[in-house]
Amino acid sequence: MALTSQILELIRISSTDLPADVENAIQEATKREEVGSSAATVLQTIEENIKLARKETTAMCQDTGSLVFYIDYPECGNERIYRESILDAVREATNLKYLRPNTVEPLSGKNSGDNIGRNAPYLHFHQWDKDYVRIRFMQKGGGCENCGAQYRLPDSTLNAGRDIKGVRKAIIDAVFQAQGQGCAPAILGISIGGDRAVSYTYAKEQLFRKIGERNPDKEIAEFEVELCKELNTMGIGPMGFGGKTTILDVLVGIQPRHPASFFVSISYMCWACRRRTLTIKGNEVEYD
Repeated sequence: MALTSQILELIRISSTDLPADVENAIQEATKREEVGSSAATVLQTIEENIKLARKETTAMCQDTGSLVFYIDYPECGNERIYRESILDAVREATNLKYLRPNTVEPLSGKNSGDNIGRNAPYLHFHQWDKDYVRIRFMQKGGGCENCGAQYRLPDSTLNAGRDIKGVRKAIIDAVFQAQGQGCAPAILGISIGGDRAVSYTYAKEQLFRKIGERNPDKEIAEFEVELCKELNTMGIGPMGFGGKTTILDVLVGIQPRHPASFFVSISYMCWACRRRTLTIKGNEVEYD
């Protein structure tokens, strides 16, 4: 059916064509590094990889990640149809090698072979009051997912209290612990507040924002910019080889918390920030 084909194309674009905002950020990072340095060489190799993936329509990374879908649909929509179409598209994308079979049983390691299983892919449905469909898709690599972290403040080991200074210390520690793992330079999705589960989920959702898309809260927006600058003074650099670019951007979201809890969650995304959006308005189909 048409919806399955449209979602299949969404997956193909995401897997093979890095969003322009991320590619531009990598190009700007290359310019900042010293010519001939390890950092510059790594970034130039990444740029070449991006171009080849786009030209040859091949996956830009051998790890095509865990699959995350956010589906916003109008009241007349049918959740079952979207679910079935997504699962069919994922199976076909795996068959066409746009996706690597990444779904395995947790204990046996047995691979499903088609990226389908309980909560795989992860589907988040939201019925909204608009008259069109928006499907946001993210491929979250396993290596960068391993670098994610959650902190419960106050944290005596970091001397981090329940304030913006404590949040800053937690994020800096997460990046320090990651070092060059997770395929830096990274993009950080941050959640301040929520419970344990919602905090992690909201942190990952921040990664749908474009590079440079600031939080509407002025104080948080300034925090994002200043923290990104500070993290890039750590000298970790691309893939941990040193340099001026450890982080491409910091994207912070805030949400209410219970008075007894203060969670800071960090979703660490590799340079291959594969996220794309499919918008369906009547007969009009757009990919972004």
